[in-house]
Amino acid sequence: MAKESIKARERKRERLVAKFAAKRKTLKEAGDWEGLDKLPKNSSPVRLHNRCKLTGRPKGYMRKFGISRVTFREMASAGKIPGVTKSSW
Repeated sequence: MAKESIKARERKRERLVAKFAAKRKTLKEAGDWEGLDKLPKNSSPVRLHNRCKLTGRPKGYMRKFGISRVTFREMASAGKIPGVTKSSW
């Protein structure tokens, strides 16, 4: 489980990216690179990192579900993810 400070930092980055998305787009289209430099570094979407929404685990992230593979397996086995069943053949 990731530290709360790491998860909070990632949430803060997500908020900043959403807040400055329109402004970044207009500055890029205008070619105003000095204006882009004045925006906060964490407002760039490149600085985001996919993390599990429940545990904060950075590796083994499954985009479709937004959680890590470990959490996905636990929840799928418990039947908490609709439409997902354990395969057998």
